[in-house]
Amino acid sequence: MKIPITKPLFDEEERKTILEPLESGWIVQGPKVAEFEGRFAQFTGAEHAIATSSCTTALHLALIAMGIGSGTEVILPSFTFVATANAVEYTGARPVFCDIDMNNFNIDPNEIERKLTNRTKAIIPVHLFGLSADMKAVLKIAERFGLRIIEDSACALGSYYQGKHVGTFGDAGCFSFHPRKAITTGEGGMITTGHQDLMVTFRSLRDHGASKSDLSRHVDLGGSLLPEFNQLGYNYRLTDIQGALGVAQMDKAAKIISARIARAERYHRLLRKEEWLQIPQCPEGYIHSYQSYVGLLKLKGKPSFEEILLLNRKRNAIMERLGSLGIAIRQGTHAVHLLGYYREKYHLKPEDCIRSFAAEQLSITLPLYPQMTDEEQDYVIGELKKCAESLAY
Repeated sequence: MKIPITKPLFDEEERKTILEPLESGWIVQGPKVAEFEGRFAQFTGAEHAIATSSCTTALHLALIAMGIGSGTEVILPSFTFVATANAVEYTGARPVFCDIDMNNFNIDPNEIERKLTNRTKAIIPVHLFGLSADMKAVLKIAERFGLRIIEDSACALGSYYQGKHVGTFGDAGCFSFHPRKAITTGEGGMITTGHQDLMVTFRSLRDHGASKSDLSRHVDLGGSLLPEFNQLGYNYRLTDIQGALGVAQMDKAAKIISARIARAERYHRLLRKEEWLQIPQCPEGYIHSYQSYVGLLKLKGKPSFEEILLLNRKRNAIMERLGSLGIAIRQGTHAVHLLGYYREKYHLKPEDCIRSFAAEQLSITLPLYPQMTDEEQDYVIGELKKCAESLAY
């Protein structure tokens, strides 16, 4: 039996919808992107939604629009995908890595203030794997020190904190439509914001800095004249083919997310007695959308290098064994402060964010997708338990 780590949910509706731009001849950013943006804003409760070519470019635009650049610093968790830090690096600012709370894999608010300097201009909380960061604590710090907040919501469509969708708390939220996410456009991203001025800036910056879009030029009078370009922009546009796919995916987003949550809850029921494994947690007042189902091999106490490395060998043995049985398995994500570029440039060490290091070394992601069957899930769970038993847990 072959079990992928995840897979998108497509049906005849996606096939029909993506033909519409091909038949109309409008395949660049246009009416389907606009429709996708509207659907996304409605789903999340955001005032504005601006489509981009990826979540990475969404993060980059958000940082640029808020004046983040050389001589400034941005605080972000170390345990995240490298793109979070890369977007900061693109601007010339310095990414300042903060440790995480190992109970939820998200940035530890208690660590943020220790990282603040007079150069700090923004915080990027990451809602990792579909669980919101502690936004009340993050917002409190940002308000006290006058910092901007850009939510990395790449994994978090369908995730809520205290009744409000993530990506709508800070100055901007950035989402991903990579195939491992709940809905996908192949590649693609979205920025949400409640600020009219930022919305206008985002729309211009994603389109080379143009004063008006191709779509508005075609539907407005005077469209034969080229727009003005009064700021340095980028080509971070989404195509209408991708926009059409996004529209079809939004039609089933609630169904996809509900199915993912149901599969995660079944994992909970069948794995909760495994004393060696910390399963994902979801505190009261949160809705976890489970972009990934990520567990953690349990440490006995405060993280130590010796125990982390010992358990890492066991984790890797489990992953190798499951892989040989056709079960796709992954670590959670990186401890970015230890990736070569950042480690060498900023002279960073594991102990600088020791809990992020432990999470990188000990996390294990189990297959999860909405069309997963009980039989497939039982196979994953059964083989996982056998591996743990063979390694004398």
